[in-house]
Amino acid sequence: MSEFKIERIGEKGDGLSASRSFARTLPGEIVNNVGNVLTPSPDRVTPFCPVFDKCGGCKLQHWAAEPYQAWKTALLTHALTARGLHPKIHPLIDAHGDGRRRVALHVREIDGRCRAGFMAEGSHNLVPIDACPILTPKLQAAPELAAKFGIFFGACDVSIIAAENGLDIAIKATRKLADQAVAQFDGLMRAQNIMRIAMNGETRAQLTPPLVKMTKAMVPIPVGGFLQATQKGEDTLAELILSHAKKSKSIADLFCGSGPFTFALAQKHTVHAVDSEKPAIAALQSAVRNTQGLKPITAEVRDLFRNPLTPMELKEYDLVVLDPPRAGAEAQCGNLAKSKVKRVVYVSCDVQSLARDAKLLCQAGYSFESVTPVDQFKFSAHLETVSLFTRA
Repeated sequence: MSEFKIERIGEKGDGLSASRSFARTLPGEIVNNVGNVLTPSPDRVTPFCPVFDKCGGCKLQHWAAEPYQAWKTALLTHALTARGLHPKIHPLIDAHGDGRRRVALHVREIDGRCRAGFMAEGSHNLVPIDACPILTPKLQAAPELAAKFGIFFGACDVSIIAAENGLDIAIKATRKLADQAVAQFDGLMRAQNIMRIAMNGETRAQLTPPLVKMTKAMVPIPVGGFLQATQKGEDTLAELILSHAKKSKSIADLFCGSGPFTFALAQKHTVHAVDSEKPAIAALQSAVRNTQGLKPITAEVRDLFRNPLTPMELKEYDLVVLDPPRAGAEAQCGNLAKSKVKRVVYVSCDVQSLARDAKLLCQAGYSFESVTPVDQFKFSAHLETVSLFTRA
């Protein structure tokens, strides 16, 4: 049987030899051709999750903290260096907090019983779980709760958010929901503290809108709306943004979602919030109307990929905050490059699109001052960053 030496951990979290990749291996380890570890690394630790070796979720619970953190920072360093960018890189911040506050579970029938869990890596085979240790305590019963919906919908996917006032559930399923099933939701919702149940993007039962606290505001999150994975992650990102906004007066918060950074900034600054999702902007505006003690906030629904703010429009702001999806903000950065905006804070969840957009800004005369990596998706290959760009 062939043997392979793991040389490094790749961008997706797998161990890489000279010719193959192997999941859940570490640098320096010797493995056979099916991935069994023959010679373990001294940096290998015991995973705390009982299904770590089967589940397709976490990739790196088996790695000691120090080399794991160094690897995560190196993901950022290598992406920037490849573009000729060398900003100051601050130490990685652990933003796991008390765990993830949202989870997407698959529900399938196994041996005549509906079970919920995650798919095994690289397959459609369900790994049923009773609890997930990386979730916030409010979601520890999420797998059991999700499985209950298999009775109504058969095979389905169930997303659950731990909101401030209870749970928010969104279901994707092909089976049509019978009216009698809706009637049964009321008792389940009251028993499980569920505020809303949506199916295929449509609210089917609601006790009261699910609320998420964003600084002073209580925001009624829309069905399927984006939410930072952990509360600690959101707070950390907001604190970093605020640290770069101290001297700013008028700020544009682009790709703002329902406003986690808008409300943080509006404690001291005038903010214009922009996002393409109408429900997200509606939620933000609703919260603005019900929140006291903020500086003025305006909001706009706008597709920033197809219709980015122009250099003329950007003249209104001395700071622009960007928090785009994984694809980045190339079109908007192109217009920023032509603008006279003095400071840009770029929040990214993808180091490659960050590097591309940062290069564009630097070529236009911005100085890439610093970047802080934030480990919100702990034990995964995903990394959040907050970058500061300035120009004279």
